[in-house]
Amino acid sequence: MCGIVGYIGNRKASNVLMEGLSKLEYRGYDSAGLALLEAGSIHTERSVGKLINLKEQISSRNFTANIGIGHTRWATHGKPSFENAHPHCSEGLAIVHNGIIENYLELKTMLKEKGYIFHSETDTEVVAHLIKSNYDGDLKDAVQHSLRQIIGSYGLAVISMSEPDMLIIGRKDSPLVIGIGDGEMFAASDIPAVLSYTREFVFLEEGDLAVLKKDSFVIYDNDGKSVNREVRMIDWNPVMAEKAGYNHFMQKEIYEQPRAIIDTIRGNYSLENSSVSFPDFNIIKDAVKDLNRIVIVACGTSWHAGLIAKFYIEKFAKMPVEVDIASEFRYRSLVIDEKTLFVAITQSGETADTLSALRVAKKMGAKIMSVCNVVGSSISRESDSVIYTHAGPEIGVASTKAFTTQVISLFMFAMFLGQERKILSRDECGRYLAEVVRLPEVIENVLSKDDLILSLAKQFKDASDFLYLGRNVNFPVALEGALKLKEISYIHAEGYAAGEMKHGPIALIDKTLPVFVLCPKSSVYEKVASNVEEVKTRDGIVIAVVTEGDEGLKDICDYMIEIPDIIEELSVFPTVVATQLFSYHCAHLLGLDVDQPRNLAKSVTVE
Repeated sequence: MCGIVGYIGNRKASNVLMEGLSKLEYRGYDSAGLALLEAGSIHTERSVGKLINLKEQISSRNFTANIGIGHTRWATHGKPSFENAHPHCSEGLAIVHNGIIENYLELKTMLKEKGYIFHSETDTEVVAHLIKSNYDGDLKDAVQHSLRQIIGSYGLAVISMSEPDMLIIGRKDSPLVIGIGDGEMFAASDIPAVLSYTREFVFLEEGDLAVLKKDSFVIYDNDGKSVNREVRMIDWNPVMAEKAGYNHFMQKEIYEQPRAIIDTIRGNYSLENSSVSFPDFNIIKDAVKDLNRIVIVACGTSWHAGLIAKFYIEKFAKMPVEVDIASEFRYRSLVIDEKTLFVAITQSGETADTLSALRVAKKMGAKIMSVCNVVGSSISRESDSVIYTHAGPEIGVASTKAFTTQVISLFMFAMFLGQERKILSRDECGRYLAEVVRLPEVIENVLSKDDLILSLAKQFKDASDFLYLGRNVNFPVALEGALKLKEISYIHAEGYAAGEMKHGPIALIDKTLPVFVLCPKSSVYEKVASNVEEVKTRDGIVIAVVTEGDEGLKDICDYMIEIPDIIEELSVFPTVVATQLFSYHCAHLLGLDVDQPRNLAKSVTVE
């Protein structure tokens, strides 16, 4: 949530900031703004709504500043408005901020007593005045002292007329990276913002504060001591973060899934030896024999990936698995110990609820593993072992390729556990791997049916409700399909275990209700086919995803999307791609903002 960009160097800062904000608009789009050190003073530009409004507002300006900060906002404290848009200023100082200051009312009262006047409802303006009140000739000390007075989360950037040769940034529970250039420095909430300028990045750690100058940077830890942080080379091609001819990032990312799966599994298996391996898994590998249960924790789409992983792990490794929603996890009386493997699933590696759950589990002695797409993120750094997905940057708010790369990573992990526990034989492993390497081709086959799925979207885009049904490993796909439709088309949809239909949802079925049924060839095919019959008996409209050549459902389904024959465990990939395409086309046909659905942000970095 919210995007921050900062720059100091020799370029026109306004150009760098606007380009960076355009790459981060998926993080927030209620309002946007810039602060520039222009001609010896702080100049701010702010606008309500999407970034295009700010672009139009400054299009005729000829800024010369070489230092500045920018922000695109997703409202937490204070409604979207001009007054609440960032940056916020205090007597020659400007700040942009991501996060929530929990004690802002206490601080605001104190600052009002000192004579500071507030113009917004935000907690961020409190931080601006707090830093100014602590300033005594050293901006770094003022920021650090202020951050010690704050309770809550923050990623922030500060510039000041008093010390115009520096940009100060800091983070706690909200990601920030430093980009290192030649005679210039960048700061951003996420790598794609400045990837066109540099490939060298430093990830700030919890409590870090950094002072950036044109030719240098110094990082200080929570105790105020200067520290070294690893410089990482990022091999993402900037073009990967552009639309490349597609109408939307989401559409592009749906089509990138065959490549993303190849990149994710590469190097982690051997067809010759019929085995799966993870090079950096020494800690987990050594602990496998002592583990007695696995707890998977995630949010949203990642939680659905975790539900699928439960099927895989219990089948291949015969270990009990619990799957928890991260935002609920810490509020129970937990049963976690050193024999528990805690698995966090997160695209960004910065999801606040998942990170908090991880820290609780770690304190209780659990081994920590994460499945993550962002190298160097908070969750990856705090894990004992990490499986990195190689989806590349995912810009669309509605997750697609991040989900499928998470699922294939978890499938491989389940096989790895099965091998280590001597439950999955070499022959079985070889048969499953042979199916894994088919996945890109299988997904390409589904993508080739895009026109068919578009035609279905044209017929059903105006539906007010949808029901998604699936069983066994495809039940979580029903949840995911319904979520995608809700997220981007704003059509009410519910995902249900097909066998539960008789326990309530069947009352909703009539001739106006479309029912999206996931019914590929599987161990529960006959059960799902029976559920289809129940829907049709009540005049429901059935759109079924079936295995190619299925004759059993041909006469009772209204519409069919055929997918290639593949083992049941991996059927989730073609079925979910069909639901992704359907949701995408419904939203696009309705004229909605597919990549930036209302009220949603890509990374939820506040609780």
